[in-house]
Amino acid sequence: MALAIFDMDDTLVDGDSSSLWLNYQVAHELAPAAMLPREAEMLRAYYAGELAMEDYMAYTLTPLFGLTHTEVEDWVNQFIEEVILPRIFPQALRQIELHRQREDRLLIISATGEHLVRPIAQRLGVRDSIGILLEMEEGAYTGKTHGVLSYREGKITRLQAWLEQQGETLVGSHGYSDSLNDIPLLEAVEYPHAVNPDATLRAETHRRGWTELAWRREPLSA
Repeated sequence: MALAIFDMDDTLVDGDSSSLWLNYQVAHELAPAAMLPREAEMLRAYYAGELAMEDYMAYTLTPLFGLTHTEVEDWVNQFIEEVILPRIFPQALRQIELHRQREDRLLIISATGEHLVRPIAQRLGVRDSIGILLEMEEGAYTGKTHGVLSYREGKITRLQAWLEQQGETLVGSHGYSDSLNDIPLLEAVEYPHAVNPDATLRAETHRRGWTELAWRREPLSA
């Protein structure tokens, strides 16, 4: 049994779940529409590898301030059903199932908040997940994060801590990601796969001889 480690956004999901979630919150009057232009600007910085994730999280978590876990969970579950599940790449589901049949251990690791990562992973039948940890006080979200953010090199820090806790290793591991931000993750696994890679990751993939995968949301033809 080996590990199969998946990034989530733009790898399993066609789109960025944090951005989609903010748009969903705005549509349901849970967040002000005025937040969207700045968030879009920050997302462009993410795709360019120039985002300070601390700033992004501090900004986009403000609508959660004072809400309980149950309140947020109810909305997130609706969001997953309405927005996320239709955006899951069919090939991603097939790859997850392939690893499951091999009895590999599945792990989703993402630079998205755990309030989204964990339930999305569970909906895909993946028990183990790592997302950015959110701070709570007296049962309510503070709008802040805590601990090491699972972003870029921080993903490796969080992954190594998880490996030690679980008694796992990266021997024989597979990794899947779309982004230049996850080059450290793909370097860490034994079998790296670039899924719909951005230009920087594609160049690195070709240089290193990594596997490149093209996943699309349209159903595969028979």
